[in-house]
Amino acid sequence: MSTTKTMIPLLLLLLLSPLSSTASTAAYPTIPGTIDTSVSSSQPDNLIPIRNEIYGNGKIFDISHRYTNDMPVWDSKDGLGKFLSLPASMKNGSLANNSEMKLPTHTGTHVDSPGHVFDHYFDSGFDVDTLDLEVLNGPALLVDVPRHSNITAEVMKSLHIPKGVRRVLFRTLNTDRRLMFKREFDRSYVGFTKDGAKWLVDNTDIKLVGIDYLSVAAWSDLIPSHLVFLEGREIILVEALKLDDIQPGVYSVHCLPLRLFGAEGSPIRCVLIK
Repeated sequence: MSTTKTMIPLLLLLLLSPLSSTASTAAYPTIPGTIDTSVSSSQPDNLIPIRNEIYGNGKIFDISHRYTNDMPVWDSKDGLGKFLSLPASMKNGSLANNSEMKLPTHTGTHVDSPGHVFDHYFDSGFDVDTLDLEVLNGPALLVDVPRHSNITAEVMKSLHIPKGVRRVLFRTLNTDRRLMFKREFDRSYVGFTKDGAKWLVDNTDIKLVGIDYLSVAAWSDLIPSHLVFLEGREIILVEALKLDDIQPGVYSVHCLPLRLFGAEGSPIRCVLIK
């Protein structure tokens, strides 16, 4: 969910997934798995980089989405579009390649700060640079949500999440439908209703809420659910996680947003470790 666009120099994007060029090629595939990367890049005639989703012999899972021109953005039919340019190019005589990126701060896998939906928090400086990294890093539970509804209070009760669990990643029908791999934004995505958000706040110790589409809140309760989550400034929302092909269970999650002074949202790189 976003209305603000922010220019971010590429040098700050070391935390992000590999970025796309203006077209899909063997070097820069649009969607993971669409290009055969089995050829070793050590062969001079086949300089094809290997793009992994899993590392460390199956122990490290990248749960961040790759930024591409075709990825969905908030309430748009057209996708992100061209967001990366190369104003300084070695092909045009520059000493080095230097890219620039322009995109909404709530694009792809990203984090929300309290200033996202509370203007007085925004004015007071509660930006992404003030988020607690301890909350964003540590033991986490990946759970499968029943596929028939949004995340209501009843659904939250049915998950039986134990007291003391502080970080939960909710995998929903959004992953089954591969919504983050479709250019057009889909308002029928699964998210938290207001009563589901309130039940979580009132009855659990969860401080990190992760979900698998662009908003943690259901379209029907878009602002009310965000208000419930962010009013206390204790819960951090991580949205648009890539949770396909990972078994439910306990992992160690590690998420690092950019230190964007004054920004209410930020792209974020997240991994799960067994």
